[in-house]
Amino acid sequence: MTTKVDLLSLLPTELEEFFLSTGEPKFRAKQVFQRLHRGERVSEITNLSKALRERLVSETLDTLPVVEEKLVSKIDGTVKYLFRLHDGACIESVFMKYKHGNTLCISSQVGCRMGCKFCASTIGGRVRDLQPSELLGQVIAAEKDSGERISNIVMMGIGEPLDNYDNVIKFLRLVNHPDGLNIGYRHISLSTCGVVDGINKLATVDIPITLSISLHAANDERRSEIMPINNKWNIASLLQACVSYYKTTGRRISFEYTLISGKNDSEADATELAALLNSYFRPIGAPIHVNLIRVNEVKETGFKKGSNESVNAFAKALEKRGITATVRRKLGSDVNAACGQLRRSNLNKKEEY
Repeated sequence: MTTKVDLLSLLPTELEEFFLSTGEPKFRAKQVFQRLHRGERVSEITNLSKALRERLVSETLDTLPVVEEKLVSKIDGTVKYLFRLHDGACIESVFMKYKHGNTLCISSQVGCRMGCKFCASTIGGRVRDLQPSELLGQVIAAEKDSGERISNIVMMGIGEPLDNYDNVIKFLRLVNHPDGLNIGYRHISLSTCGVVDGINKLATVDIPITLSISLHAANDERRSEIMPINNKWNIASLLQACVSYYKTTGRRISFEYTLISGKNDSEADATELAALLNSYFRPIGAPIHVNLIRVNEVKETGFKKGSNESVNAFAKALEKRGITATVRRKLGSDVNAACGQLRRSNLNKKEEY
């Protein structure tokens, strides 16, 4: 059985090699790269001969996601996509409108094995990694469906990006390529729950994206309770990796902190968090920014969000201690725009039949 070639996962130089190996001139690579990145399938690339198109259809893999379900918020226009992949697996992406441009939150894996207790994405574990084409395909499919350009990407959907390191790095090179979508690295954020070896590797490549760290607790005991990865890489090893990343790249790191009522949202928690971050980043002159996120109330976790007053009090306690804090605006609340919930609902429906 011949393995089909995943054209959308190939960089232009790799596409050149592919076409040369099939007896075609290498200029075909640029033609195909540009058209695939516009959302066309191989069969639709009309500046190729019919014979070549038919050959490519039979020899290559069509990995562009298909919209399985689409929910549009009546509140703010946020669009939540459930994409079906070529093997039938489903993932989620969320399209959000901001004054500075359109942002797409994308998934990096089918499911997740990190086991964070507050997250719907990890229920059921990791099924498989996404290929570069499947990461890129979410952006292409969302642009094609919405008719609008996506200028910003956040890798905060289903999965842990640094648990799929090689495919994520190739995706970043593909999405940034000037002959493709040409989205600037500085308009891309990658969120990790604390995969330290991935952070260390990311610091060595010249890809100046924004790194976001999902911290969610200020001491090891509490963090290990809600984030099992802390048992492998504790807070000290994580923050030391962040310090090294900042020194190597000069890129600001942001910290995400999900507020769970009665668990990590007291003023004492804020004081401890400020002391922790100040101890690592003040000595090196690094800016400190914390994104505060109200926990998504997923029935399987039992976690509850606190009041607006408690969230604002937490932010003020951080700011009083020199930490810049913002409360993340909740978009698409009427369509459960937090990643993992729509896929979970879809899986539950299938289990009922």
